[in-house]
Amino acid sequence: QVHLVESGGGLVEAGGSLRLSCAASGRTFSSYHMVWFRQAPGKEREFVAGISRTSGNTYYADSVKGRFTITRDNAKNTGYLQMNSLKPEDTAVYYCAASDMYYNTKISTGYNYWGQGTQVTVSS
Repeated sequence: QVHLVESGGGLVEAGGSLRLSCAASGRTFSSYHMVWFRQAPGKEREFVAGISRTSGNTYYADSVKGRFTITRDNAKNTGYLQMNSLKPEDTAVYYCAASDMYYNTKISTGYNYWGQGTQVTVSS
């Protein structure tokens, strides 16, 4: 199995940028597809972006397409989510997750392993 720890969240003004990191330990990180979800207060957990094992394929929610970029560095066992042009509606707890099967399903139960989350707050 793999253990995931997110970092990089914080408070930023609208229009600003943040880069989230997801550090993996345990089983080889490159064995897993990696995704980011987010959950705002009172809302369901929402798919944000996914990347395949070898970075050959990426997939984004329409709400973040063109603003967010998902990448990974398998040599460092770390995944990233670069978030630009942030909006107040991007405010949420952001979670990274991993699966040996999926990188583009929007259903959270498709992912076996989850981090604890990192808070992103975008002020208007």
